[in-house]
Amino acid sequence: MRLCRRITAVAALARAGVKEVHIVVGVLSIALNALAGAYGAWCWWRARRSTWFWRLLRPGQAMIVLEAALGGVLVAMGKKTPSLHLLYGLLPLLVSFLAEQLRVASAQMILDARGYGSAREVGALPEEQQKGVVLAIVQRELGVMVLAALVNVVLLARAAGTA
Repeated sequence: MRLCRRITAVAALARAGVKEVHIVVGVLSIALNALAGAYGAWCWWRARRSTWFWRLLRPGQAMIVLEAALGGVLVAMGKKTPSLHLLYGLLPLLVSFLAEQLRVASAQMILDARGYGSAREVGALPEEQQKGVVLAIVQRELGVMVLAALVNVVLLARAAGTA
């Protein structure tokens, strides 16, 4: 009987610790994605390339994955969670995945829209025209990922509000 009580007490402490880490990672997820979204939107508006956008976005995406994993651990430990919290907590994974697929397809969409069959055809263009095509591709990729980051901020904030 004592052993069962101790095991239950240890499980409760572990669950509390995981919950605190889940909250901290959630706040980091929202903050990193909000910063990436805001800075990326500014870069998109100014038609600028930025490695800093990607340096903010990728850790934000990693925090989303970690957040979902910690949520899974909490559920596995027996924590009762509202269905809306699970929905809002897991949707950012789907949004990020779909955004990555759109980002990958962005280059081909731009080439198709401009009537180029491949990147080799673009390589044969004068340098100024090449830069124009590359800028259009970068703008499309940036726009897709900025929108995904901002949608994720809203979803994560809703998840926090339904916890």
